[in-house]
Amino acid sequence: MTQLVSVLIPAHNEAGYIAACLDALFASDPLPNGMSGEVLVLANGCTDTTAEIARSISPAAGWIMQVLEIAEGGKLNALNTGDATAKGDVLIYLDADVVVEPALIQQIATGLAGDGPLYGSGRPVVAPASTPLTRAYGRFWQKLPFVSQGVPGFGLFAMNRAGRLRWGNWPDIISDDTFARLSFSPSERISLPASYHWPMVEGLENLVRVRRRQNIGVSEIEETYPQLLKNDEKMPVGVAGLLKMARRDPLGFGAYALVSLLVKTPMYSSRSRWARGR
Repeated sequence: MTQLVSVLIPAHNEAGYIAACLDALFASDPLPNGMSGEVLVLANGCTDTTAEIARSISPAAGWIMQVLEIAEGGKLNALNTGDATAKGDVLIYLDADVVVEPALIQQIATGLAGDGPLYGSGRPVVAPASTPLTRAYGRFWQKLPFVSQGVPGFGLFAMNRAGRLRWGNWPDIISDDTFARLSFSPSERISLPASYHWPMVEGLENLVRVRRRQNIGVSEIEETYPQLLKNDEKMPVGVAGLLKMARRDPLGFGAYALVSLLVKTPMYSSRSRWARGR
């Protein structure tokens, strides 16, 4: 049986988010008997107080925490550093701006305890947005089949040690979550019922930039790791399904269509491979 769960949190200048992330994590339901947890805060290239804030938070009973300050920025380098340190049989990769519901970590620890390679995530919920456009876009996007029926893993994904052994270091790619998800067949991916709250970027310009980056990241996977495409579980909404969704939420559809259209224009192009918009 799994004895240790490792939670890896890459964090670059996340002083405004890391406390809420850790507070929610340590408020999780107790791990199953015989299990303990470790948290690795991977503070990479930070110029703010992310590391200091993380160290000020006391782990809950049954947990230990390390804050690793990594001089070089970059999420993939942080993940490689974390993987070299993590001792867990289940590895949970958690973005520093994500807030987990109490039941999720326990469900992941139990659900991924098998010997064969397994991948899992919870049910994503878009956190309340400040701008009307982002609220409308997020509401519509959250109901797309890939999000509502699949195991997308953005913001939080997990795997057991047998699954992580499928590759060495994390490759230098944009979409680490897509790479991780497609490294497992649909039958190896588990959707846990508990939720986590994932913030969406605010405003039209940021939505378009991030959506463009996501599209480029998926294309990069298709070009560089075409063998992984066999694991892509297509869930097209189709024209009829899209029209049905549009009738139910015309404002949400309008926001989603506007962003989708602008993504195809050069207006919001960015030279940065990392475009989180905040």
